[in-house]
Order: sequence, then structure tokens, then C-alpha cells
Amino acid sequence: MTKYTRYEVARIIGARSLQISLGAPILVPTPDSSVEPLDIACAEYEKDAIPITVRRG
Repeated sequence: MTKYTRYEVARIIGARSLQISLGAPILVPTPDSSVEPLDIACAEYEKDAIPITVRRG
């Protein structure tokens, strides 16, 4: 897992939660109690399953 700054992490999780709220498929198994897109995006980030790359430069 690549080391990201806190700003990059916030951007990645925010972008992924927006995708989930708009109907993107969820990439990790989640319990039924977790229906918030932000919680799901955080779980995906922790499992390194988010298909987003960061370009620095």
C-alpha cells in the first residue's frame, strides 16, 4: 500500500463514497448495518480495494 498524505486519503475516500452513492458496485463485503457510502468507502480503503490512482507532479 502506498503512503498517502491525509489530503490524498480524504480525496480518495470522498471520491469513492460519491461513486458508491451514485450506484457503483461495492468491492468489499459489508455488513447489512453499514449502508452509509462513507463507511463503505473507508472499509474499501482499509482493505486496499479502491481502484483509484494518485498522480503527483
